[in-house]
Amino acid sequence: MLKKEDLKQIHDKGISEEQISKQLEDFKRGFPYLKLEGAATPKKGITVLDKDACEDVCRAWKKYQTSGHKVVKFVPASGAASRMFKDLFAFLNGSNDEPVSDFEKEFFSKIHDFAFFNELSAKCQQIKGKSADELLKEGQYKVVVATLLNKEGLNYGQLPKGLLLFHSYADGARTPMEEHLVEAARYAESNKQAHVHFTVSHEHLDFFKQKVADKETGYEVKYGVSFDISFSEQKPSTDTIAVNLDNTPFRNEDGSLLFRPAGHGALIENLNDLDADVVFIKNIDNVVPDRLKDETISWKMIIAGKLVELQERAFAYLHKLEQGNCSRSELEEMADFLQKELSCEKHDRSSLDDATLAEYLYKKLNRPMRVCGMVKNVGEPGGGPFLVYNHDGTVSLQILESSQIDKNDETSMKMFTEGTHFNPVDLVCAIKDYKGNAFDLTKYVDKSTGFISSKSKNGRELKALELPGLWNGSMSDWNTVFVEVPLGTFNPVKTVNDLLREQHQ
Repeated sequence: MLKKEDLKQIHDKGISEEQISKQLEDFKRGFPYLKLEGAATPKKGITVLDKDACEDVCRAWKKYQTSGHKVVKFVPASGAASRMFKDLFAFLNGSNDEPVSDFEKEFFSKIHDFAFFNELSAKCQQIKGKSADELLKEGQYKVVVATLLNKEGLNYGQLPKGLLLFHSYADGARTPMEEHLVEAARYAESNKQAHVHFTVSHEHLDFFKQKVADKETGYEVKYGVSFDISFSEQKPSTDTIAVNLDNTPFRNEDGSLLFRPAGHGALIENLNDLDADVVFIKNIDNVVPDRLKDETISWKMIIAGKLVELQERAFAYLHKLEQGNCSRSELEEMADFLQKELSCEKHDRSSLDDATLAEYLYKKLNRPMRVCGMVKNVGEPGGGPFLVYNHDGTVSLQILESSQIDKNDETSMKMFTEGTHFNPVDLVCAIKDYKGNAFDLTKYVDKSTGFISSKSKNGRELKALELPGLWNGSMSDWNTVFVEVPLGTFNPVKTVNDLLREQHQ
């Protein structure tokens, strides 16, 4: 199936033949559905903190920030903004010269409300000798859209989402990249230094670095912090092979194999390369203007404080376990902590003798830990929080996508529809052990999970393979805690018209 020249191509990417064999097998076999115990809810699996508890954990976080720890804000920012403008591309390539759909009508009727309008109008003036308003008055709608999207204009159709103008301010408009710097300065700094790491695609790396260099000093002065900003790209070695519909390797016109980026799950490698005690993870487009930031800042500090409180207890237990000679009552106390606070349950734990229980507790407590904000379900797309059976028979908290659940299994579907919350990608992670050593995060991935999707290249259909998602299977074997956070902390921008929502004005 693989030719001699294929092996060179594979090795040049840093991929092993064993990985390719496994991927080809995954295409044939598919991925097993996960066995659910139930949806995580405030009754079981989702922690709801009252006002006093919030204040307590906030204090814990502020203390942690001044105690010599390294905190990093990790922002996946690889995606091009092309999907944001899908409807405008359709208008540009369609037969209608004037807006017809509700989406198009809203875009043009409120075009002055976009933070990028002034820049767009100036570019129209430069290219066409007329402002955007003058062109629209003449019915030149497509000219305005082309100026926004195409390379000779603002090139918004190809730029990374993180570098588009999202929000208007008296002193100018801001990109999501800038809003993330502001956030980092306000809740992720430690000892007056804010570490921010962006993962970006190769073609955007230089532009991203330039834009960051242009802006960081101004925000350092404004917020009294010094930034340490770093970048990484998704590694070619995490790409996956594409196949034809019969599961044979898909070949380009020159006969070479086609490899594709393996989704955000590949970023576990980038996360693993970071030197940090605690890492915040948040999507590039989930940002708000300053007037709405206080709620976001507060809840980031709350979930971080919850993390460091839980970690402190876990570390104390691990030191005890390492010393040995724990009494049964001490072991039961640890097991209760694991079950009640970390929602990791072993149904037959009472049958274990002391030595076996101590070994089990050490293994489960000595893992990376994450606290994930969860918002109440309002019909937004996204994965959800569930209690799931693991390979070793234990039950723990996981974030699942609908594709991981068997639609033909009535019991699983009932559990899935009973979900009260969903995942807004709002994580804070502890990635060092109780001795201060970095965990190898690649050892905590459930490699039996993943996603197979239908794609096409040059009009030919193919199947693509995504690795276990970053906050799904890639963190499957972490200690996980879900905390309810307000819906106001979740304001994604999936289409350009989302920027017209009140939260982005």
